[in-house]
Amino acid sequence: MWAHEHEVESAALQQLRNIAALPWVEGVRVMPDVHLGKGATVGSVIAMRDAVSPNAVGVDIGCGMIGVRTSLTVEDLPDDLRAVRSRIEAAVPVGFHAHDQPIDPRRLRSISGSGPAEVARGAEAFWSRFGRLHGRVSDLEVRARRQLGTLGSGNHFAELCSDTEGRVWLQLHSGSRNIGKTLAEQHVAIAKRLEHNQGLVDRELAVFLGGTPEMDAYLADLWWAQEYAARSRAVMMTLVVDAVRASFPDRDVTFEEAVNVHHNYVAVEHVDGQELVVTRKGAIRAGAGDLGLIPGSMGTGSYIVRGLGNPESYWSASHGAGRRMSRTKAKKTFTLDDLAVQTAGVECRKDSGVLDEIPGAYKDLDAVVAAQSDLVEVVARLTTLLCVKG
Repeated sequence: MWAHEHEVESAALQQLRNIAALPWVEGVRVMPDVHLGKGATVGSVIAMRDAVSPNAVGVDIGCGMIGVRTSLTVEDLPDDLRAVRSRIEAAVPVGFHAHDQPIDPRRLRSISGSGPAEVARGAEAFWSRFGRLHGRVSDLEVRARRQLGTLGSGNHFAELCSDTEGRVWLQLHSGSRNIGKTLAEQHVAIAKRLEHNQGLVDRELAVFLGGTPEMDAYLADLWWAQEYAARSRAVMMTLVVDAVRASFPDRDVTFEEAVNVHHNYVAVEHVDGQELVVTRKGAIRAGAGDLGLIPGSMGTGSYIVRGLGNPESYWSASHGAGRRMSRTKAKKTFTLDDLAVQTAGVECRKDSGVLDEIPGAYKDLDAVVAAQSDLVEVVARLTTLLCVKG
């Protein structure tokens, strides 16, 4: 556990005990951004033997981060970033909105600017698998295609940031949108009905067992949804890159290779000589040399990190600062004046629609990163200059 027990809410601690008591669990690792989740705790890494719990992944399958460093410096930026934010918001639908027509990845430039976007590779084969997903999503393909490359809501965002050397970065946080949520919820419902889950202390921890058609079906849908999320982030980043290029028409802005990582996902990994199913819910993989992104909240910046490959954490690290209070409590605790103060100097929304995302509702990002110095090393500390919220 990389969090101080006295700092973790009692309900989250009980949830972790419930998870650890499951007969299929080999071990649980707890990240410093840990907080209460549905079924399984956010900020947990769970290794199971021939079993997987859909709620140990979460309903936003494949949620994660993508980031890219640009050739711009803070000196290149205008004093007022409102026009840049407007271009990004025009390019990337947020909230419940979607593109009017599905994005054709073959018409997108790569982030480097030469040739088609990387996300165009395998797109046809990817969509050909849609017909094999859980039957109850068969009528959602048109919506899923239109939502590919859209931001969503909640804690999802697109940001323009600067590092300590004055270089400008782009990053965004998103997941598998409605299609991933629908698939997850349908499989949770199936798992809850299985006989071996009837005596669980919390039915939200219902699991699928290896070698069963139910687990095979879940994993097949999950692999698809994880790829959907990664492709969606890649599409969005090309749209954001184009919006930034258009904002600086007199400059030849270049962009480095993107880092695209999940933090709600499943992987089959070797742990202590065993092949186990590892779920990371609010955690990134931090194998030796793995690059990762650990964001804070709107206005508090982010960290670019490199994994140290610590096996004690199952090669994992936190996915962000982590909430310290619920959305409902945040709305009752803070005012719009508080939001304006806490996001001072950041070009972003400052209205009631994002009050529950106020920085004060989250844990201290610097403390969270400091608590896992044996898991990751810091590559760059980013300061948020512009934030687009869903």
